[in-house]
Amino acid sequence: MISGIFGKTKPINFIILLGFLFVFYWFVHFVLYQNHYEPEQFVIKFVVLGILLFSVFIVDFIVKRNQITATNSYAILYFTLLIIIFPEVLLDDNAVFCSFFLLLAIRRLISLKSLKNIKLKVFDATIWTLAASLFYDWAILYLILVCIAIYFYEPKNIKNWLVPLTGILTIGIIVLCFLLITDNLDFLKNHYQFSFKGDIIAYWINSTKLAIYAIITIITAALAFIKMGKLGMGKIITMRLIAISLALGLLVTFLKTTNDTFPVLITFFSGAIFLAKYVELIKRATLKEIVLMVSIVAPFLIVMTEMILK
Repeated sequence: MISGIFGKTKPINFIILLGFLFVFYWFVHFVLYQNHYEPEQFVIKFVVLGILLFSVFIVDFIVKRNQITATNSYAILYFTLLIIIFPEVLLDDNAVFCSFFLLLAIRRLISLKSLKNIKLKVFDATIWTLAASLFYDWAILYLILVCIAIYFYEPKNIKNWLVPLTGILTIGIIVLCFLLITDNLDFLKNHYQFSFKGDIIAYWINSTKLAIYAIITIITAALAFIKMGKLGMGKIITMRLIAISLALGLLVTFLKTTNDTFPVLITFFSGAIFLAKYVELIKRATLKEIVLMVSIVAPFLIVMTEMILK
């Protein structure tokens, strides 16, 4: 039944998932965490919600355009389910914006496989990565992914390696001009501190949910790679980029997660891809249906448990 709905790409899938995310977003804010906002704050929250919903379309676009999975909606399903498991990410506006810009960067890097307009795509990816770093300083680590993508596709052209420097210079000039106009030059000094606090380790030790998520996504990625052994080199490279993106996302999550900062959202694209790919490669229809059923029921049980324990 579930595979019959999300096993294909239908408009109804977007209606179900986007409609649910819209309701769930406000449920988290007003019911689960009982927050209260002033009228002007609602404008910001609606913008954040709009970016979150648009992110679902970007995930679907990346998957379909690059044929990362078969013609199904498992990726956006798992992207939504991961948000349910970690409802606290909806409280962190920076997480939503950072994830959005990183999705735009990853989209350009994955499209390098066509070997067309490489310099433009690398430039765009650099710009979007630096834009993401304006929300989380450690997100600048994703520039490593840009360099790895160049190495995978066209490493011998020295001009490709100079493009990220051009992107850094461009975004640097734009941000500096904006800060000069707004008289907020201290932002860069205060934001890019790249700090590592001891309480981060304590938080991870106490956060069983985050630890389990990290373990499951890594295991799923490994199993997916094993089962994808017969894929063409082009798709293998794409999946390697997504795996590296997952590793970088988990690293940023480890470095930035605190009681009021929840960057784990930036890993959901990669995590959803590997979970979707693993389910897709299950050949037994009954087993696939069971896995999908558990995947949908488990997040709601987790949310209900958290509500009871609060």
